[in-house]
Amino acid sequence: MRKFIFAFLLSGTAALHAGAQELYMPRNVSKAYAMGTRNMNGKPGNNYWQNKARYDIQITAAPPSRIVYGRESITYINNSPNDLSAIAMRLICNVHKPEAPRSGYSGKDYLSAGVVIDTLIINGTKVKYDNDAGTVSLVRLPAPLVARDSMKLSVAWHYELSVESGREGAIDSTTFFLAYYYPRISVYDDYNGWDLLEHTGRVEFYSDFNDYRVAVKVPKNFIVWGTGELLNAEEVLQPEIFTRFKKSLGADDLQHIATLEEVRGGKVTRQNDWNTWRFKADHIADVAAGISDHYVWDAASVMVDSTTRRRASVQAAYNDTAADFRHSVTYAHTALNFFSHQWPGVAYPFPVMTAFQGYADMEYPMMVNDATVGGNNLDFAQLLQDHEIAHTYFPFYMGINESRYAFMDEGWATTFEYLAGIAAKGKEKADDFYRKFRVKRYISDLSAEEDQPIISMSHQVSGMGYGSNSYGKASLAYLALKDLLGDDLFKKCLHAYMRDWNGKHPIPWDFFNAFNAAAGQNLNWFWNNWFFSNNYIDLAAETVSQKSNKVTVKIKNNGGFAIPFDILVRYEDGTSTTTHHTPAVWKANTREVTLTVPASKPVNTVMLEGNLFMDASVQNNYWHK
Repeated sequence: MRKFIFAFLLSGTAALHAGAQELYMPRNVSKAYAMGTRNMNGKPGNNYWQNKARYDIQITAAPPSRIVYGRESITYINNSPNDLSAIAMRLICNVHKPEAPRSGYSGKDYLSAGVVIDTLIINGTKVKYDNDAGTVSLVRLPAPLVARDSMKLSVAWHYELSVESGREGAIDSTTFFLAYYYPRISVYDDYNGWDLLEHTGRVEFYSDFNDYRVAVKVPKNFIVWGTGELLNAEEVLQPEIFTRFKKSLGADDLQHIATLEEVRGGKVTRQNDWNTWRFKADHIADVAAGISDHYVWDAASVMVDSTTRRRASVQAAYNDTAADFRHSVTYAHTALNFFSHQWPGVAYPFPVMTAFQGYADMEYPMMVNDATVGGNNLDFAQLLQDHEIAHTYFPFYMGINESRYAFMDEGWATTFEYLAGIAAKGKEKADDFYRKFRVKRYISDLSAEEDQPIISMSHQVSGMGYGSNSYGKASLAYLALKDLLGDDLFKKCLHAYMRDWNGKHPIPWDFFNAFNAAAGQNLNWFWNNWFFSNNYIDLAAETVSQKSNKVTVKIKNNGGFAIPFDILVRYEDGTSTTTHHTPAVWKANTREVTLTVPASKPVNTVMLEGNLFMDASVQNNYWHK
């Protein structure tokens, strides 16, 4: 068997990777490749599988009571080759329980009794659930769920929203954001088995792609915004409001669906004692909902697919005092147009995107929950929303395991946010913001936490070690790769990766292999340099000499990262030239390179400039005659 695995790994990479650097691969990941669920060509293997569920959820909320009641039926499909004697149930909102493990201090307003499972029935048999459990626990099945079979669960539960709203909770006394609110079956995959990581409030999530039908029952005058297509708008909205809503679905310009005066005057929802809002979403990682009796409602739509002429609804729900949210629909319209047609250049795959005013600055399928930005800082408000909307692609189009590898989604969202910023604000402004907000703190911090390898599992790092690995450093790696390959080849590789893995669960090695295959070249030297090292950014102009019409510059790469950079040559007459160098110059030797650039006149100064790739020690980037 050992000989078979070794031969398999060699044969899968021989043509493309002969003589190349190898990437460290954990033993469980190696096993997945050996068993054929993943392929060294960057695609899912012939034996790839993933499990799936169908959720039919009914919840009831009646603010100002913070108790939410729910019932759900789940059909869980075991596509794995293994019989399952137990399932892992995940109750994320148990993170609010006083005894739950958390990544930092929590005040009393964050705490609650957590989720209480009132009944759990599996294939007709009532099963006892231990309500002392944390955010995930194993539940033994009455009978094994055999491979390629399914089972049915029926769950009734209730929980109390926390007073302090984070990713979910009470925004105010009659505005709630409901996320992670339903008991779910955790992911069972081909490299870890059951995902049993406790949710501690810092790292994010890992979910199967499921089908959802969600019904949210609320008193009259409460509006509900949720993941998915609203199925019964005419049933829950008064005629004039429904007409506006329907018009917005084909309108490019901003529509005010419901004003503050109309919401306060009971002119928006049907005046039944209760209204039930019904949503549908298929093959999606999660669902969320926002409810309020005083938020205003804006909407428009944007054409996201020029070939099919498909449009997506963009909506905003917010307190009328939030001046920045009055621009939210316009920002979302711009973002979805950019993301669909420019970067990543994949049509927005869902029917709706709603921005809900809360406190989380957090993404959900087809929704974002963003804080209002005070003052006139509209540029930041737009960037914040762009970032969360960009998560549509990672992790909701690509089923990233954020709990372990956050760089696979946060790094991409940061990159797309930057590229969208160039289109909206111009390169100079986007560059300046990126340096200040995404790089400066990282490169200025000398602590060891900053230089942990990006591949480090997210749940095992903390503080700025987590933040830099997931956001800034990962984004810089993707931008360095973009510079190395050029826009056309980079986009070809990105599209190949996204085409083969959308709706599935890629891990870092699938990403690395997918780009290697699509690029037609071995990039393992680059992956090792950026993702498996303790490198940082620090170049030094060690020696400079001029001979004839050339300047020779010896550059030390003290930090080690293979970054792009410019050599700026200023002549004695005050004129200057700039020569750009891609990360390719570091392929043979990542620690030192000697470069020659044209110089037609006597040189006075030579400078190394990394722009976004800010240098830890800029004082040695200069040479003066």
